[in-house]
Amino acid sequence: MLAFLIRRLIGAFLVLIAVSFITYLIFIKIPGGDPAPRIAGRTATEANIQDIREKLHLNDPFYSQYWAMMKSLFTGSLTSYSSQLNVVEQIKSGIPATFSLCIGAGAIWLFFGILVGLISAVKAGQWSDSVITVFALIGISLPVFWLGLMSRYVFAEDHPFSFLPDGEYVPLTQNPWQWFTHLLMPWLVLAVLFIGFYGRVLRSNILDTINEDYVRTAKAKGLPYRGVLVRHVLRNSLIPIVTLFGLDFAAVIGGSAILTETVFDLKGVGWYAAQAVQDLDLPPIMGVTIYATFFIVLFSVVVDLLYALLDPRIRPT
Repeated sequence: MLAFLIRRLIGAFLVLIAVSFITYLIFIKIPGGDPAPRIAGRTATEANIQDIREKLHLNDPFYSQYWAMMKSLFTGSLTSYSSQLNVVEQIKSGIPATFSLCIGAGAIWLFFGILVGLISAVKAGQWSDSVITVFALIGISLPVFWLGLMSRYVFAEDHPFSFLPDGEYVPLTQNPWQWFTHLLMPWLVLAVLFIGFYGRVLRSNILDTINEDYVRTAKAKGLPYRGVLVRHVLRNSLIPIVTLFGLDFAAVIGGSAILTETVFDLKGVGWYAAQAVQDLDLPPIMGVTIYATFFIVLFSVVVDLLYALLDPRIRPT
């Protein structure tokens, strides 16, 4: 186990370096990637632009620029080209909103995804299975930004059915009830896509697992159907779901919930990343990239360890 963790930590470090370097190369090579003209303004002279390039060390070799940026990022001194604000502090300020959104939505989509998949598998071939399948496909097909805007219009605008706040984030420490009500709609909107997908994947896994030899043996021993379904079928069918949840949860924490945060004005890490990309502001993009990569690598390790708990035949080596 220790050797496994050491290898994964070394691999995580190499992934962080590779992803950050590729991201850096992409943004300094794309048209308009040079920040000096944008910082100098429309009326700036060539001398002003060159002065800014010298101050930001943009005339140095690209590997020197990359090393300086990574060094300032990990020492907490990296600042945005556009706003001149500290990148690490901006990411830290957005983490509470992003974590609140992702943890709540993740709990909802995991619980209802498992429930939908289990019911659909048990009722396979019946009319209820068809109804669940239709609703699951509708949920998968709905764009997050459209569903978010429609939810705001129906439940947060001036309508008879409106009873929820219209977006924005309220810290948990400030007002727990307001924190819950402000996040309830974003939680559901973000979770809808994953519920349908997880339900379909789990249904397929259960129907495949239920015909395995060890399941038939458990039934032949006279074990209760519910016990066989939960302890043998569901437990092994959850292994692919663990993989999906680990990677999806890491991705949304890393900023892929951009549309949800933008629609509901949550100002989390995803919202910060969207603003940075819009402005082609490289320091925040690098900071968010490292932040997202860290969580994706971390959760991939956690997923590998959970495999061993769900299936004793699997041991990380």
